[in-house]
Amino acid sequence: MSLTQLSTRAQLGIDAPEVRVEVHISSGLPAFTVVGLPETAVREARDRVRSAIINSGFEFPARRITVNLAPADLPKEGGRYDLPIALGILAASSQVNLSKIADNACFGELALSGECRKIEGLLPALIASSKAVQAVTIPRPNQAEALLVRDLQVQLADSLAQVCASLNRGEALPATAPRPEPQLPRYRLDLSEVRGQRQAKRALEIAAAGGHHMLMMGPPGTGKSMLAQRLNSILPPMSEDEAMSLASIRSISQQSIDPATWLERPFQSPHHTVSAVALAGGGSNPKPGEISLAHNGVLFLDELTEFRRGVIEVLREPLETGRIHISRAAGKAIFPARFQLIAAMNPCPGGCDSIKACECSVEQLHRFRNKLSAPLLDRIDIQIELGRLRHRELLNTNSLSAETSELVRQRVEAARQRQLARQDCVNARLDNQDLLEACALDKQLEQLLLRAMDKLRLSARSYHKLLKLARTIADLAQAERISEAHVAEAISYRQHDRRRP
Repeated sequence: MSLTQLSTRAQLGIDAPEVRVEVHISSGLPAFTVVGLPETAVREARDRVRSAIINSGFEFPARRITVNLAPADLPKEGGRYDLPIALGILAASSQVNLSKIADNACFGELALSGECRKIEGLLPALIASSKAVQAVTIPRPNQAEALLVRDLQVQLADSLAQVCASLNRGEALPATAPRPEPQLPRYRLDLSEVRGQRQAKRALEIAAAGGHHMLMMGPPGTGKSMLAQRLNSILPPMSEDEAMSLASIRSISQQSIDPATWLERPFQSPHHTVSAVALAGGGSNPKPGEISLAHNGVLFLDELTEFRRGVIEVLREPLETGRIHISRAAGKAIFPARFQLIAAMNPCPGGCDSIKACECSVEQLHRFRNKLSAPLLDRIDIQIELGRLRHRELLNTNSLSAETSELVRQRVEAARQRQLARQDCVNARLDNQDLLEACALDKQLEQLLLRAMDKLRLSARSYHKLLKLARTIADLAQAERISEAHVAEAISYRQHDRRRP
């Protein structure tokens, strides 16, 4: 048979479209051509495959070989096509029989010796194969990623010779090891370690319960970073679907994934010198950035005003939509970025205790405030100011909070369960239609919110965020309807709006 076809999958963002590897051997001068929009690493497969076939004890055909990677308009990159190309050549030259894996998806980069090497970013392809009820043949070093995918039939390959022996002599390829049971996250940091700052802890609990974004303003040393670093300890573990989505991003970013601890939410804290591409993602072949690596977790921006304005403005789209669009000449990619933003900043450039006691000039304050645009601040639900701790609170060991992260997490999980039962999402992700049903107000509360809008000059977006915030406060109080106390507390978390001229 001079024409063979095998199945594999490409990488396109976190998607994995199917690719058919077509190999045709014809008479003519010896040649080896790969078509189908291959990039450099795929074109170089010609040399790797030739040496791998010869060193595996097979004959490399001295004829005209054409390899087509269909569809032709889909860019192909990486070494994942080596194994299917090699098997296609051997089958087209009648050296192996592909009937046993005709419907399988094959992946593998080949060394010159024929050994199968690990492929980076394979998890999206494994997920897509599982959804298509398609068995896969993968290199053994990719076993850890395969263990994450349920209901996937996997064959592990150590070398090209081993795969060929399985096809010709019926020697079974090894299967994956049993999947380890995921462990609940163990947190090294605890909320009880933060002294004082009762209002900030309350705001952090509300943010965790409803998935709200939060901005903390205060002089240096008031515990802003400590609070942000402990947010993960009061968040519930990720569901398996959430963990799988994050694992796909980590896989294509060439980061390790531990099947035993993969339910722990991510915490990304980029330095203020980060570039817009590193934060949002990009490159000639688009790759995820810090905001996508924080998907379903926390993105902490410390010293927010020290970030370049153009960098933090890229947060607008993902804060609103939960995803980021990357457009480059090589193609477009859409990466999920459903993170919870926690930001910290000083109240003024001099790091004074508060605006009222600020000694900075009007010009300095004006330049400082202009670093953050109003549309960006409008997207942050909770904006609070932290005061400097009194020495008595700092030195008195009895001032340690009696509430541990575990106790707070129990309340957060209970509030989230109420939200999921009511609207199948956390309050921060309510759309406008569901918002009217979940956050119904009586006339008196509507008037209270309207007065707050006029006084604080709130936008329509801020109005909706206040409603969602009040709904979360009511959920923590196990209340069916929003009351005046819930609305008043929600309004108190808009400190920055009170400073607008």
